[in-house]
This record gives sequence, structure tokens and C-alpha cells, in this order.
Amino acid sequence: ERKRAYNRMNKSRMKTALKDLRSTSEKAAAEEKYRKVSAILDRLATKGIIHRNTAAHRKSKLAKFVQSLG
Repeated sequence: ERKRAYNRMNKSRMKTALKDLRSTSEKAAAEEKYRKVSAILDRLATKGIIHRNTAAHRKSKLAKFVQSLG
């Protein structure tokens, strides 16, 4: 039960960070947020909460999004 709560908390934190980054329209702010989101994804992949390929996939999509901003 404790592990489940810990995993849910971390996944929730990840989803919130992803939504926050996606809602950003300024490139400088998005780059800063991308670094934080990337660190979160790496940490979760290292701990086995999400698969490492999932983390890589999401980081790739987010990097593409950040580059598309004006």
C-alpha cells in the first residue's frame, strides 16, 4: 500500500509537470520547465515507476514541442 501511494504520488507529479510544460507558450520558460520535466522522467525511469523507453519517448516529444515554440 505504501509503494502504491508512492508510485501514484510520483506519477501525479509527472503528469502535472507535463501539463504545465504543454501549457507554456514562451520558449525560454518552456526550456527551463523541460529541464525539470526531463529530470523527473529520468528519476521515475531509474526507480522503475515508468519504463525507460516511455521516459525517452516523452522526452523526445517534449523536446520537439519546445523547439516548435517561436
